[in-house]
Amino acid sequence: MYSIKVRENILVAHSLPGEVFGPAQNMHGATYLVDAEFFTDKLNKYNIIMDLGIVSTTLKDILKIYNYQNLDEIDEFKGKITSTEFLAEDICNKILNRLRNDFSEDYKSLKKIKITLQESNVAWASYEKEVI
Repeated sequence: MYSIKVRENILVAHSLPGEVFGPAQNMHGATYLVDAEFFTDKLNKYNIIMDLGIVSTTLKDILKIYNYQNLDEIDEFKGKITSTEFLAEDICNKILNRLRNDFSEDYKSLKKIKITLQESNVAWASYEKEVI
């Protein structure tokens, strides 16, 4: 299987209600390194998975939704716990929707996408989804 990966970062504020989150229940900031990895079993006619410019721009555009935002105040996240795992899945789904709508040929060749959010040098979470 072939893969390409692009990276960006985001800075967010949020709170995580629930005793399980300890001090993170309070409003706090988080800085994430965000990796988006795209997988396929076959290269296109240019012997690439897809244009790195497309995936870089797509990731950067999607992350604007979150960057420098208080996630607790974004309507779509009201009443949701915006854990790192939740954010990884949300970013994944938004990227797949953008690729499906705007870059359908590239989307059709994908087999899987994996989004990883690194919180620190010792903690990160990922979400991966097979593309059907």
